[in-house]
Amino acid sequence: MASKAAKVIVYTWEGTDRQGAKTIGEMSGTNPALIKAQLRKQGINPTKVRKKPISLFGGSGKKVKPLDIAFFTRQMSTMMKAGVPLLQSFDIIIDGAENPNMRKLIADLRDDVAAGNSFAVALRKRPLYFDDLYCNLVSAGEQSGALETLLARVATYKEKTEALKAKIKKAMTYPIAVLIVAAIVTGILLIKVVPQFQEIFSSFGAELPAFTQLVIGLSVAVQKWWLVIVGVGAVAFFAFKHFHKTSENFRNRVDRFLLKVPIVGQLIYKSSVARFARTLATTFAAGVPLVEALESVAGATGNVVFRNAVNKVKNDVATGVQLNYSMRSTGVFPSLAIQMTSIGEESGALDSMLDKVASFYEEEVDNMVNSMTSLLEPIIMAFLGVVVGGLVLAMYLPIFQLGNVV
Repeated sequence: MASKAAKVIVYTWEGTDRQGAKTIGEMSGTNPALIKAQLRKQGINPTKVRKKPISLFGGSGKKVKPLDIAFFTRQMSTMMKAGVPLLQSFDIIIDGAENPNMRKLIADLRDDVAAGNSFAVALRKRPLYFDDLYCNLVSAGEQSGALETLLARVATYKEKTEALKAKIKKAMTYPIAVLIVAAIVTGILLIKVVPQFQEIFSSFGAELPAFTQLVIGLSVAVQKWWLVIVGVGAVAFFAFKHFHKTSENFRNRVDRFLLKVPIVGQLIYKSSVARFARTLATTFAAGVPLVEALESVAGATGNVVFRNAVNKVKNDVATGVQLNYSMRSTGVFPSLAIQMTSIGEESGALDSMLDKVASFYEEEVDNMVNSMTSLLEPIIMAFLGVVVGGLVLAMYLPIFQLGNVV
């Protein structure tokens, strides 16, 4: 049974370089002796090595995000293209990383590689940060002797994938945020403001307008049941998150439903096509056989409909069917993607054609997000005006009719 890995700690050090000048810095490692050995390899004579004190606020650092992984990959590619050795590239990135968790992750990778493991093997030990696609591409790069080129492709893939996710998130976040604000404002008006008017109206001695009575009745119900309403909403939210995380069947149903939602469904559809084309282009260009590439692509599309379609395509291609024929038979992929794939297969430039498909649909998603944002702004403002304005109007209608009572 393998022994538990030693804990990586950030150390501060002082020393002198080859010219005798004093120098200081930070380095991650498992113990001071290892830090001193690393410094001597770099031509620095260490005089002091000590643990870096933990900050009182925010010492644990931020979570490692996919964009951090993309940035790390781009840095590795750039330095290796410049001729910097692999282990030294790790050290340079560790020194420049601001997030302690990212520093620890890279230090762990460096220690594994320094112990004799390949870069791909070190990555596979950390599936939380590096998926099969990432590891397979790095492995292909190491075997072909073109690791820096493959890292550049992986970096481009990660950057474009995260940019696509950010666009979709932007399209969803704005209307949801406005609806939440509208619900809060409406709740405050019904619980705090309407009861004040209700007390005033009770002294009028006349029948209130039907609209005002409706709003007052709604206010009474909300005052009585607001805790239940909030509780049910919170339970529904957390139940959705729980089932979405634990139940594959539930996730699949949500995926299928979202594709049928007007506008949103088109956005998700086009983004899935873009992810399919981008992932397949990246893996195929790296020299990964088409059937193996499709296996990696299936999990990267982000939707069960496309995942099932890609799995069918993979099985068809394994039996000798052309990629474009199999894509057409699924009834899922758009005709443009199928035609471009056909041209790529006939010309022997499949990766280039798929890259063009990915760029086209990424631009389509970008345009859709911009159009949705421009369209939603006046619609949401009108909605807020109707809801809030309607509540205010309901409260002032009896005052407008006060002359009739007098």
